[in-house]
Amino acid sequence: MSSQRTIVITGSASGMGAATVQRLRRGGARVIGIDLRDAEVIADLSSSDGREVAMSAVREIAEGGIHGIVTFAGIAGLTGLPGSDLVSTNYFGTVRILEGLRPLCERGAPAAAVVVSSNSTTIQPGIPAELIQSCLADDEVAARALGDTLGPLVAYPATKTAVAWWARRHATKPSWAGSGINLNVVAPGVVETPMLQACRDDSFLGEHIDAVPVPVGGPASPDQLAAVVEFLLSPEARFLCGSVLFADGGTDALLRPDDVPVPWVL
Repeated sequence: MSSQRTIVITGSASGMGAATVQRLRRGGARVIGIDLRDAEVIADLSSSDGREVAMSAVREIAEGGIHGIVTFAGIAGLTGLPGSDLVSTNYFGTVRILEGLRPLCERGAPAAAVVVSSNSTTIQPGIPAELIQSCLADDEVAARALGDTLGPLVAYPATKTAVAWWARRHATKPSWAGSGINLNVVAPGVVETPMLQACRDDSFLGEHIDAVPVPVGGPASPDQLAAVVEFLLSPEARFLCGSVLFADGGTDALLRPDDVPVPWVL
Protein backbone atom coordinates (compact mmCIF):
# COMPACT_ATOMS: atom_id res chain seq x y z
CA MET A 1 0.00 0.00 0.00
CA SER A 2 1.29 3.47 -0.89
CA SER A 3 2.32 5.73 1.98
CA GLN A 4 1.59 8.86 -0.08
CA ARG A 5 -0.99 11.12 1.54
CA THR A 6 -3.94 12.42 -0.46
CA ILE A 7 -5.18 15.89 0.50
CA VAL A 8 -8.21 17.76 -0.85
CA ILE A 9 -7.88 21.56 -1.09
CA THR A 10 -10.83 23.79 -1.95
CA GLY A 11 -9.98 27.19 -3.40
CA SER A 12 -6.78 25.68 -4.74
CA ALA A 13 -6.20 27.90 -7.77
CA SER A 14 -4.87 31.06 -6.12
CA GLY A 15 -3.69 32.71 -2.94
CA MET A 16 -3.26 30.62 0.18
CA GLY A 17 -4.86 27.61 -1.47
CA ALA A 18 -2.37 27.57 -4.33
CA ALA A 19 0.54 28.08 -1.93
CA THR A 20 -0.65 25.14 0.16
CA VAL A 21 -0.96 22.94 -2.92
CA GLN A 22 2.63 23.76 -3.88
CA ARG A 23 3.97 23.17 -0.38
CA LEU A 24 2.19 19.85 0.05
CA ARG A 25 3.28 18.59 -3.36
CA ARG A 26 6.87 19.50 -2.58
CA GLY A 27 6.48 17.31 0.48
CA GLY A 28 5.33 14.37 -1.62
CA ALA A 29 1.57 14.57 -1.10
CA ARG A 30 -1.02 13.93 -3.76
CA VAL A 31 -3.30 16.97 -3.89
CA ILE A 32 -6.79 17.12 -5.36
CA GLY A 33 -7.68 20.76 -5.93
CA ILE A 34 -11.23 22.05 -6.20
CA ASP A 35 -11.87 25.46 -7.73
CA LEU A 36 -13.71 27.32 -10.46
CA ARG A 37 -10.67 26.94 -12.76
CA ASP A 38 -7.16 25.50 -12.90
CA ALA A 39 -7.90 22.57 -10.62
CA GLU A 40 -8.28 18.79 -10.74
CA VAL A 41 -11.97 19.25 -9.96
CA ILE A 42 -13.85 22.19 -11.47
CA ALA A 43 -16.88 23.02 -9.35
CA ASP A 44 -18.78 25.96 -7.88
CA LEU A 45 -19.22 25.36 -4.16
CA SER A 46 -21.78 28.15 -3.83
CA SER A 47 -24.49 25.82 -5.12
CA SER A 48 -25.75 22.44 -3.96
CA ASP A 49 -25.28 21.05 -7.47
CA GLY A 50 -21.69 22.29 -7.58
CA ARG A 51 -20.93 20.73 -4.22
CA GLU A 52 -22.29 17.39 -5.42
CA VAL A 53 -20.15 17.62 -8.55
CA ALA A 54 -17.08 18.25 -6.40
CA MET A 55 -17.76 15.45 -3.95
CA SER A 56 -18.61 12.92 -6.65
CA ALA A 57 -15.39 13.73 -8.50
CA VAL A 58 -13.26 13.37 -5.37
CA ARG A 59 -14.92 10.06 -4.51
CA GLU A 60 -14.09 8.79 -7.98
CA ILE A 61 -10.48 9.98 -7.86
CA ALA A 62 -9.77 8.84 -4.31
CA GLU A 63 -12.14 5.98 -3.62
CA GLY A 64 -9.61 4.38 -1.31
CA GLY A 65 -9.72 7.32 1.08
CA ILE A 66 -8.09 10.67 1.74
CA HIS A 67 -5.85 11.93 4.51
CA GLY A 68 -6.87 15.56 4.73
CA ILE A 69 -9.18 18.39 3.67
CA VAL A 70 -8.50 22.13 3.73
CA THR A 71 -11.33 24.56 2.96
CA PHE A 72 -9.85 27.72 1.49
CA ALA A 73 -12.73 28.39 -0.93
CA GLY A 74 -14.45 31.61 0.03
CA ILE A 75 -15.30 35.13 -1.06
CA ALA A 76 -14.72 38.50 0.60
CA GLY A 77 -17.39 40.94 1.69
CA LEU A 78 -16.87 43.32 -1.21
CA THR A 79 -19.19 46.25 -1.78
CA GLY A 80 -22.16 45.32 -3.97
CA LEU A 81 -21.94 41.55 -3.57
CA PRO A 82 -25.10 39.82 -2.34
CA GLY A 83 -24.66 38.64 1.23
CA SER A 84 -26.28 35.38 0.16
CA ASP A 85 -23.25 34.59 -2.01
CA LEU A 86 -21.03 34.69 1.07
CA VAL A 87 -23.45 32.53 3.05
CA SER A 88 -23.57 29.83 0.39
CA THR A 89 -19.86 29.81 -0.38
CA ASN A 90 -18.16 30.56 2.93
CA TYR A 91 -20.43 28.57 5.22
CA PHE A 92 -22.47 25.99 3.33
CA GLY A 93 -19.78 25.41 0.70
CA THR A 94 -17.39 24.59 3.54
CA VAL A 95 -19.64 22.51 5.77
CA ARG A 96 -21.19 20.41 3.00
CA ILE A 97 -17.76 19.47 1.65
CA LEU A 98 -16.54 18.52 5.12
CA GLU A 99 -19.64 16.46 5.81
CA GLY A 100 -19.65 14.83 2.39
CA LEU A 101 -15.96 13.89 2.34
CA ARG A 102 -15.71 12.90 6.01
CA PRO A 103 -16.28 9.20 5.17
CA LEU A 104 -13.26 9.31 2.83
CA CYS A 105 -11.20 10.78 5.68
CA GLU A 106 -12.38 8.00 7.96
CA ARG A 107 -11.32 5.48 5.33
CA GLY A 108 -7.87 7.09 5.21
CA ALA A 109 -7.52 7.73 8.96
CA PRO A 110 -5.56 9.00 10.70
CA ALA A 111 -6.60 12.14 8.84
CA ALA A 112 -7.01 15.85 9.44
CA ALA A 113 -9.34 18.61 8.30
CA VAL A 114 -8.50 22.31 8.46
CA VAL A 115 -11.31 24.85 8.30
CA VAL A 116 -10.23 28.29 7.11
CA SER A 117 -11.88 31.05 9.14
CA SER A 118 -10.60 34.63 9.56
CA ASN A 119 -9.41 36.98 12.27
CA SER A 120 -12.27 39.28 11.24
CA THR A 121 -14.29 37.07 13.57
CA THR A 122 -12.75 38.82 16.57
CA ILE A 123 -11.49 42.19 15.33
CA GLN A 124 -14.52 43.44 13.37
CA PRO A 125 -17.31 44.93 15.51
CA GLY A 126 -21.01 44.46 14.91
CA ILE A 127 -21.08 40.86 13.71
CA PRO A 128 -24.76 39.79 13.59
CA ALA A 129 -25.44 36.85 15.91
CA GLU A 130 -28.66 36.06 14.07
CA LEU A 131 -26.79 35.26 10.84
CA ILE A 132 -24.30 33.06 12.67
CA GLN A 133 -27.14 31.13 14.29
CA SER A 134 -29.08 30.88 11.03
CA CYS A 135 -26.09 29.23 9.39
CA LEU A 136 -25.58 26.86 12.31
CA ALA A 137 -29.28 25.94 12.17
CA ASP A 138 -28.46 24.48 8.73
CA ASP A 139 -31.17 26.45 6.93
CA GLU A 140 -29.48 27.73 3.79
CA VAL A 141 -32.59 29.41 2.40
CA ALA A 142 -33.19 31.42 5.58
CA ALA A 143 -29.51 32.22 6.03
CA ARG A 144 -29.22 33.44 2.43
CA ALA A 145 -32.22 35.75 2.87
CA LEU A 146 -30.74 37.15 6.06
CA GLY A 147 -27.36 37.56 4.38
CA ASP A 148 -28.92 39.67 1.65
CA THR A 149 -30.73 41.80 4.23
CA LEU A 150 -27.61 42.42 6.30
CA GLY A 151 -25.15 42.81 3.42
CA PRO A 152 -21.67 41.53 2.57
CA LEU A 153 -19.64 43.59 5.05
CA VAL A 154 -21.04 41.75 8.07
CA ALA A 155 -21.88 38.52 6.24
CA TYR A 156 -18.15 37.84 5.85
CA PRO A 157 -17.18 37.70 9.55
CA ALA A 158 -20.52 36.10 10.43
CA THR A 159 -19.98 33.20 8.03
CA LYS A 160 -16.37 32.83 9.13
CA THR A 161 -17.49 32.74 12.77
CA ALA A 162 -20.13 30.16 11.94
CA VAL A 163 -17.67 27.78 10.29
CA ALA A 164 -15.32 28.07 13.27
CA TRP A 165 -18.12 27.29 15.72
CA TRP A 166 -19.32 24.44 13.52
CA ALA A 167 -15.84 22.95 13.59
CA ARG A 168 -15.51 23.26 17.37
CA ARG A 169 -18.94 21.70 17.89
CA HIS A 170 -18.11 18.74 15.68
CA ALA A 171 -14.40 18.19 16.32
CA THR A 172 -14.87 16.12 19.46
CA LYS A 173 -17.68 13.94 18.14
CA PRO A 174 -17.29 10.21 17.49
CA SER A 175 -17.65 10.88 13.76
CA TRP A 176 -14.56 13.11 13.80
CA ALA A 177 -12.11 12.70 16.70
CA GLY A 178 -13.55 9.29 17.49
CA SER A 179 -12.95 8.19 13.91
CA GLY A 180 -9.32 9.31 13.79
CA ILE A 181 -9.95 12.66 12.08
CA ASN A 182 -8.54 15.84 13.61
CA LEU A 183 -10.72 18.87 12.90
CA ASN A 184 -9.16 22.28 13.56
CA VAL A 185 -9.49 25.89 12.43
CA VAL A 186 -6.98 28.43 11.18
CA ALA A 187 -7.92 32.12 11.29
CA PRO A 188 -5.64 34.07 8.94
CA GLY A 189 -5.14 37.80 9.20
CA VAL A 190 -3.80 40.07 6.48
CA VAL A 191 -2.26 37.87 3.77
CA GLU A 192 -1.00 39.14 0.40
CA THR A 193 -3.45 37.39 -1.92
CA PRO A 194 -5.68 38.38 -4.85
CA MET A 195 -8.55 38.59 -2.33
CA LEU A 196 -6.61 41.12 -0.26
CA GLN A 197 -5.96 43.21 -3.36
CA ALA A 198 -9.65 43.10 -4.23
CA CYS A 199 -10.38 44.44 -0.75
CA ARG A 200 -7.82 47.22 -1.23
CA ASP A 201 -9.54 48.15 -4.49
CA ASP A 202 -12.99 48.18 -2.86
CA SER A 203 -14.67 51.58 -2.56
CA PHE A 204 -15.42 51.08 1.15
CA LEU A 205 -12.97 48.47 2.42
CA GLY A 206 -9.92 49.90 0.67
CA GLU A 207 -9.09 52.61 3.19
CA HIS A 208 -9.26 50.17 6.10
CA ILE A 209 -7.29 47.16 4.88
CA ASP A 210 -3.74 48.41 5.30
CA ALA A 211 -4.66 50.15 8.55
CA VAL A 212 -5.06 46.80 10.31
CA PRO A 213 -2.24 46.58 12.89
CA VAL A 214 0.10 43.60 12.52
CA PRO A 215 2.64 43.58 15.39
CA VAL A 216 5.13 41.26 13.66
CA GLY A 217 4.88 43.22 10.41
CA GLY A 218 2.88 42.23 7.40
CA PRO A 219 1.09 41.31 5.29
CA ALA A 220 2.01 37.64 5.47
CA SER A 221 2.92 35.74 2.33
CA PRO A 222 0.57 32.95 1.22
CA ASP A 223 3.36 30.46 1.88
CA GLN A 224 3.59 31.52 5.52
CA LEU A 225 -0.03 30.52 5.97
CA ALA A 226 0.52 27.37 3.92
CA ALA A 227 3.22 26.35 6.40
CA VAL A 228 0.72 26.63 9.26
CA VAL A 229 -1.80 24.52 7.37
CA GLU A 230 0.86 21.94 6.51
CA PHE A 231 1.57 21.57 10.23
CA LEU A 232 -2.12 21.17 11.09
CA LEU A 233 -2.34 18.36 8.53
CA SER A 234 0.73 16.61 9.92
CA PRO A 235 1.00 13.79 12.47
CA GLU A 236 2.77 16.25 14.77
CA ALA A 237 -0.55 18.11 15.18
CA ARG A 238 -2.41 14.97 16.22
CA PHE A 239 -3.18 16.27 19.73
CA LEU A 240 -4.87 19.41 18.40
CA CYS A 241 -8.63 18.95 18.30
CA GLY A 242 -11.15 21.75 17.90
CA SER A 243 -8.46 24.42 18.18
CA VAL A 244 -8.75 27.83 16.51
CA LEU A 245 -5.27 29.00 15.57
CA PHE A 246 -4.94 32.72 14.82
CA ALA A 247 -2.23 33.12 12.19
CA ASP A 248 -2.48 36.88 11.97
CA GLY A 249 0.83 38.31 13.10
CA GLY A 250 -0.55 39.26 16.51
CA THR A 251 -3.53 41.37 15.43
CA ASP A 252 -6.05 39.48 17.55
CA ALA A 253 -3.75 39.46 20.58
CA LEU A 254 -3.11 43.19 20.24
CA LEU A 255 -6.75 44.19 19.97
CA ARG A 256 -8.23 41.64 22.41
CA PRO A 257 -5.41 40.58 24.74
CA ASP A 258 -7.60 39.40 27.64
CA ASP A 259 -10.30 37.57 25.69
CA VAL A 260 -8.47 34.24 25.49
CA PRO A 261 -8.58 32.14 27.54
CA VAL A 262 -12.06 32.72 28.94
CA PRO A 263 -12.10 31.02 32.37
CA TRP A 264 -15.08 29.42 34.07
CA VAL A 265 -15.45 31.86 36.94
CA LEU A 266 -17.13 30.40 40.03
